[in-house]
Amino acid sequence: MPLLVGVAPFGLVTGVTLVAAGIPPLESMAMSIFVYAGATMLAAAQLFADGAPLAVLIFAAVVLNLRLVLYSASIRQHFAGLPVGHRALAAYLLGDNTYAQSIAHFSRDSTHGAGDALAKLSYFLGISIPVWGVWQVAVAAGIALGARLPAGWKLDFAAPLVFIAATVPLLRDRAMAIAAASAALTSVLAHELPFKLNLPLAAAAGIVAGALAGRGKEARAA
Repeated sequence: MPLLVGVAPFGLVTGVTLVAAGIPPLESMAMSIFVYAGATMLAAAQLFADGAPLAVLIFAAVVLNLRLVLYSASIRQHFAGLPVGHRALAAYLLGDNTYAQSIAHFSRDSTHGAGDALAKLSYFLGISIPVWGVWQVAVAAGIALGARLPAGWKLDFAAPLVFIAATVPLLRDRAMAIAAASAALTSVLAHELPFKLNLPLAAAAGIVAGALAGRGKEARAA
């Protein structure tokens, strides 16, 4: 339920943003269904509205979604041995909040044995399907409302809140905290760069800082 509270306004803002950027309602809804990545959709809409070249738009989308490759590699061990169709469904539904909630649950719940992949998938789908449904309904509502929402509502605050809520529970050691802080600081300092280039720069800074911090911890332990 807490996830849905954050997903609904985020989806609403995304739907409004897509239409306001000049993307037709049908294409906006298709993007929501087939792309199903809020941060990427928002970045793509803003780049589209700014008249960015298609290559820049595609590059930004790929960079923003690279994190899903890491999520997939991390969660794969829990779904090992399942049929390809099951894993493909999980891949489609995988997102920031569903990944964070599932990994946290798998790490603390001893009732799911190491080989109980089907039970883990059931838990994952129990989170992911409601999130997907609420997201699609919220995006559709945002598309229908278009740009008619009062500017004073400031619903765009929901987007960072969703990602903060998903990230904080994962900061279990010093290296993770340093990575998150470095990425956040870089994103703020590089905010004025065109084409949302602050986002890939922030991701790179977080990865480098986290890797260096982790290497330093291993060296001290040795």
